[in-house]
Amino acid sequence: MRKLAKLEIKMVDTRNQYLKIKDEIDNAIQEVINSSQFIQGPVVAEFESEVARYLGVKYAIGCASGTDALQIAMMALDIKPGDEVITTPFTFVATTETIALLGAKPVYVDIDEKTYNIDVDKIEKKINPKTKAIIPVHLYGLPSDMDKIMEIAKAYKLFVIEDAAQAIGAVYKNQKVCTIGDIGCLSFYPSKNLGAFGDAGMVTTNNEELALKIKMIISHGSKNKYYHEILGVNSRLDSIQAAILKVKLKYLEQYSNSRIEAAKKYNERFNGKIDPPYVLPYVKHIFHQYSVRVPGRDKLQDFLKSHGVPSMVYYPVPLHLQQAYRYDYKAGDFPVSEKVARDIISLPMHTELTDEHINFISDKVLEFIKNN
Repeated sequence: MRKLAKLEIKMVDTRNQYLKIKDEIDNAIQEVINSSQFIQGPVVAEFESEVARYLGVKYAIGCASGTDALQIAMMALDIKPGDEVITTPFTFVATTETIALLGAKPVYVDIDEKTYNIDVDKIEKKINPKTKAIIPVHLYGLPSDMDKIMEIAKAYKLFVIEDAAQAIGAVYKNQKVCTIGDIGCLSFYPSKNLGAFGDAGMVTTNNEELALKIKMIISHGSKNKYYHEILGVNSRLDSIQAAILKVKLKYLEQYSNSRIEAAKKYNERFNGKIDPPYVLPYVKHIFHQYSVRVPGRDKLQDFLKSHGVPSMVYYPVPLHLQQAYRYDYKAGDFPVSEKVARDIISLPMHTELTDEHINFISDKVLEFIKNN
């Protein structure tokens, strides 16, 4: 009797996504090689224009990574040593890392227990004369409460930088994220919904003056080659990554819809036995991650691994408890973030998930819950 092939499940499946559009990707890469315009080639400007059009924003400027996008955004807004920037402790380290690199202080605000995004009702009490900006993170692909954030920012004359590293294509009240605040920041890390074949990022804005400054900062503070007017960095989006992303951008809505459908199928399979990711009625959650909370998370992760099911924990230690970013914070200061970090788990989520994959994964999660 022939042995059945083992079901292979991946946390992220970039290879099979690539194979479906292989000829387009390969041709785009070859065109850049043939042109030999590897830095700031015409395809970079073409990609920037197409992203701006897709998002509905005036300016989209490519850079070398999502982390760089955050640092460049703050440099453009003149965030300096001694300034304070309000953000969430429950996010990837880049959000805080870039604040610290500029000598500013991250001021954390706890998260909402349903959305895992910054709790907007707790922001105002953290504002003081040193506060210069708010960085909401659209975590896992779910937009933050931007109306309230913009209202607070306007009242206190603060800048808003949207960290949309996980959220390209997400929509808040008919407006795509990265178009609402003063500046938006995107990551095209390979595992992102729109992923490059290496590091890449983007900064967006509707402000012409900021856009010109951002373009200069990205290229050594220079408007004209070898003439440096402001402090800058080397963070240009290279032409090969832009060419790849330009091809994949055509499929982004399709990719987003695939993730949304996969999330619906997970929800149906769990059927109330696990609280599904929270989705507000007026947003489009694009499910960069499908993250749920399960008591005994670490045991569940081991159990899933033993059955060939990968999973990830985003994030096991909130930033206020990370050695590099503790400042004067301590355990217990942000109890919701600490609570969520103890039992959050992200299940496989990508464009290549099949019903067979989802059924197997959910069966194993439910089996663990039943027996524990």
